[in-house]
Amino acid sequence: MKVAVLDIKGKKTSKEVTLSDDIFGIEPNNHAIYLDVKQFLANQRQGTHKAKERAEITGSTRKIKKQKGTGTARAGSIKSGVFKGGGRMFGPRPRNYGFKLNKNLKRLARKSVLSQKAKNNELLVVEDFNFDTPKTKNLIDVLKGLGIENKKSLIVLGESNKNLYLSSRNLKTSKVVNHTELSTYDILNANNLVLLEGSLEGIESNLIK
Repeated sequence: MKVAVLDIKGKKTSKEVTLSDDIFGIEPNNHAIYLDVKQFLANQRQGTHKAKERAEITGSTRKIKKQKGTGTARAGSIKSGVFKGGGRMFGPRPRNYGFKLNKNLKRLARKSVLSQKAKNNELLVVEDFNFDTPKTKNLIDVLKGLGIENKKSLIVLGESNKNLYLSSRNLKTSKVVNHTELSTYDILNANNLVLLEGSLEGIESNLIK
């Protein structure tokens, strides 16, 4: 698949790049995408929730009424979960929500969402650029030139670019990541995927194995 390389003003340059069909032209696997996104969201959970159970409640341990003859259910402790102020029965405890996924499945998920972006014309290849100083306005001008200033965008770098990264931090709809940090969730969450020309080689080397 051949794609024209754009400049930061959104105009076509004389260059073209060939996107690998093994990455950008496969039949998307929706179940692989689901599992990878589910793992990503599960890993974001802190899992620090905790409710006090009856053994952790402060209260009297005396038997609150006699065992038999009251006409109601027997009760041995005011800290029981059936009483107001008692401990919670089977309450949440701190836990890790993460789970493991096969590396090949995660690669398949990323290739699937990249193929979806390419198929839906939501993928742009832009020649490498940099800013002299971190400035949000400079990045806004680039996004305007590409026609995606009002849409969620994910910009993928070929190598570390501190000024470009810092320029994006105040923008809620734009995110800048290195090609090694590319995730299925981020790609899926963006309306437009902007690949800097230098990132293509890294993406292909990571996903074709």
